[in-house]
Amino acid sequence: MDRDTGSGGPSTPSVSTPRLRRRKGSNEVPPEVETNGDRLLVNDRNKYKSMLIRTYSTVWMIGGFAAIIYLGHLYIWAMVVVIQIFMAKELFNLLRKAHEDRHLPGFRLLNWHFFFTAMLFVYGRILSQRLVNTVTMDKFLYKLVGRLIKYHMVTCYFLYIAGFMWFILTLKKKMYKYQFSQYAWTHMILIVVFTQSSFTVANIFEGIFWFLLPASLIVINDIAAYVFGFFFGKTPLIKLSPKKTWEGFIGASVATMISAFVMANILGRFQWLTCPRKDLSTGWLECDPGLLYKPEYFAVPQWFPEWFPWREISILPVQWHALCLGLFASIIAPFGGFFASGFKRAFNIKDFGDSIPGHGGITDRMDCQMVMAVFAYIYHQSFVVPQSLSIEMIMDQILMNLTFEEQRALYTKLGQIIMEKTFGES
Repeated sequence: MDRDTGSGGPSTPSVSTPRLRRRKGSNEVPPEVETNGDRLLVNDRNKYKSMLIRTYSTVWMIGGFAAIIYLGHLYIWAMVVVIQIFMAKELFNLLRKAHEDRHLPGFRLLNWHFFFTAMLFVYGRILSQRLVNTVTMDKFLYKLVGRLIKYHMVTCYFLYIAGFMWFILTLKKKMYKYQFSQYAWTHMILIVVFTQSSFTVANIFEGIFWFLLPASLIVINDIAAYVFGFFFGKTPLIKLSPKKTWEGFIGASVATMISAFVMANILGRFQWLTCPRKDLSTGWLECDPGLLYKPEYFAVPQWFPEWFPWREISILPVQWHALCLGLFASIIAPFGGFFASGFKRAFNIKDFGDSIPGHGGITDRMDCQMVMAVFAYIYHQSFVVPQSLSIEMIMDQILMNLTFEEQRALYTKLGQIIMEKTFGES
């Protein structure tokens, strides 16, 4: 019998509803009472508004993404850096406590000090050779860049040590736990988030193809999972993310694999996308596409119907690699999203931010992308890049590690060796 809190009328019996109980001190989100069961999301009219907002945001993001791809490698890198900064901002704010921060002036600045030190170290390692190639023709800049690269690691180390000392000197009594938790949280962000997403930049300069295809497959998988789950989803997939369904997961996997095979054939025909960028210039690229991007022709089997318009099909060898990327994007990469879902439930939050209407924050869109970026880089280095030393690789090492005088001495020595072999054979 429920107590009537309205007017003085007689109380009426009501059916009691089960109450959700939480363990004292637990910050976990209570499990959902309702599951998809036999109820399709498409029958829930309130979902259409959310779907419309999500679609509108997606169209704007895809349009902006396409424009940046057209502008080239440096602009894509700049986009990745901006995304990393927004992700760091969202995650730094996740455990922030305003009361404690008021008693720790400059403490937030320390987080950003570590972040930009990590950025200098990682991108210095990834882009140092390309920076050398950019200034090779200018003797002064070449020497300056050579010195910067030589002392790059020690510079980053002492920047980190400065931050470490800064942290120790700002420790305050009764705030040790909060400060050390923030210190550990900052390093987790740098290791788990920043380092993984930095592999994206390495993929960009190996050829936009190896950035664009993996990133697009994640987007396609995410959209397909949402659409299939919206219209057909009945069976819950994982408790960490109650809205995910088996129907959405399987439908998205099939769509992603097909998209990977087709997109690789289209993207692999543009040198702007397939040529690696060896420097930091913005000019147009021309290169030998290599065997991966040269079509192979296969005759259509006789049993194909006569109305089929092609008698032979051209397939690029890179399409077989694309299938491996598609398989990873559809089966493994979603676990990055599941990890993020569990993380958000642990902190009792719905989204990491609200910067993208209908999607949440930047981090909500990048959880699977980080996992995919690491795999794409490792796969490219392991199965695509030739393992034997090439003249280009040797030249890169010479330009990066030898001074101008040492390069001239090497040139003279090689000339002597070649002359001796020439006269010896004659």
